[in-house]
Amino acid sequence: MSDAMKLHILSTGVMECDHTWLLLQAGNTITSRHDKHKPAAWGECPTHAVLVETPEARILWDTGVPRDWETRWAPTGFQDFFPVQEDPAGPGYLDTALADLELTTDDIDILVLSHLHFDHAANAKAFDNGKTRILAQHDEIEGVKTIEGYSKGAHIVSDFAGLNIEAVHGDAEIVPGVSVISTPGHTWGTMSLRVDLPSSGTKIFTSDAVYLGASWGPPAIGAGIVWDSVGWLESVDKLRRIQAETGAEMIFGHDPEQRKGLTLAPLGFYL
Repeated sequence: MSDAMKLHILSTGVMECDHTWLLLQAGNTITSRHDKHKPAAWGECPTHAVLVETPEARILWDTGVPRDWETRWAPTGFQDFFPVQEDPAGPGYLDTALADLELTTDDIDILVLSHLHFDHAANAKAFDNGKTRILAQHDEIEGVKTIEGYSKGAHIVSDFAGLNIEAVHGDAEIVPGVSVISTPGHTWGTMSLRVDLPSSGTKIFTSDAVYLGASWGPPAIGAGIVWDSVGWLESVDKLRRIQAETGAEMIFGHDPEQRKGLTLAPLGFYL
């Protein structure tokens, strides 16, 4: 690793969905892929991971969607509401994104999971290698313990069952310049990522604390998947205060328009 901090944004699968899941609007009803020809806000829902290389550690934020999404999600029904565009045998997933940087899962020192939903923690078990530390918010770890059966909502137990996940309590620094912000509401323990880059300044990756730029407001607009709507609003306000203090660039969890303006690996990186 270089002595300088370097940030890569990895493409980890582009889902499609009715955007009513992401942005509640009056009169909208959620449709599946079988009805996407009907009037609805159907469109892309991209996923990303963030690789931060620092002198202390190589840190990965989130893992994107799995190659076997069609079968893994079938018991939940979500395969019809969030189909993935990429060819399951082709590029566009986490493993190929890492390979483009000549890395494997064994090269990651710390994996930080913003939360444990199927499009963020689906590939977490690939890091069960005895080397990579895996972190998630304490409330998220405790929350998933209450799930009975295959899944609950967008949490699929097999994605993370048996992993040694270390608990993060509230806001915390991972290494100098890289920290997490507790932003619950979407789930029990959703976190956002803050990276203070020497040249590019502060970047905050909201994960699903804020899905889209249109959700950010003000006023903030809620989404179809929110565990605690009051907690969600408080988290958005918290992020807005931090953004005002730092001038941070906000990078939202699933924004297809914002994605067009981002530099994605392996084409470039941020310093």
